Amino acid sequence: MPLKSIEMTEATYRYVLEHGHNQDPIRTQIEDENAKLGGWLPCLQTAPEQATLLGLLVAAIGAKSALEVGTFTGYSSLVIARALPADGHLLCCDVSEKWTSIAKRHWEAAGVAHKITLKLGPALETLKALPASTTFDFSFIDANKDDYCAYYEEALKHTRPNGLIVIDNVLWGGRIFDRADQDPETIGVREFNDLIAKDRRVEAVMLPFADGLTIARKK
Repeated sequence: MPLKSIEMTEATYRYVLEHGHNQDPIRTQIEDENAKLGGWLPCLQTAPEQATLLGLLVAAIGAKSALEVGTFTGYSSLVIARALPADGHLLCCDVSEKWTSIAKRHWEAAGVAHKITLKLGPALETLKALPASTTFDFSFIDANKDDYCAYYEEALKHTRPNGLIVIDNVLWGGRIFDRADQDPETIGVREFNDLIAKDRRVEAVMLPFADGLTIARKK
């Protein structure tokens, strides 16, 4: 199969952003605040076009219940919550009170705070403590990579048939291709990718944009 993807230059990326519905005042405010954090921290934010895709998927499947593992300052959760109906609910799992306090401020400003429950603490503990009857229509996983397989298994356990699980950073800046890279997070992404490629419980596709995004539909 010939390579059909266009090279992603700075100009191409700006064109992509400008020709999608990737901006609004609150999203721009979060982006601006994150940019001021400096260092590698702004990279923790979901890419704008990825966040827009999340919202489209949530709305397209008529999701009423959603899960987010890894919230940071609330950019992706804002978009997911907006796409949920008025009686929808999003469970956010994160370990940082500092960053999620920023998220809560933006949720309030956007009028979606009533749809969101934030659980602070190790996400695996939160997920394993969920009642067996808890189900999600949509899940987004974007947290520490060494636990990706475990997060996925817990999310899948609570996903309804035809529900979606979306996993970010599956290309991990290309580090997954370097077998000499034995960092636990690199190994975590690599193992997750190998797991889902063979997982017959789902139908999955990996999208090579931003840092890579895998979308899985539970059969």
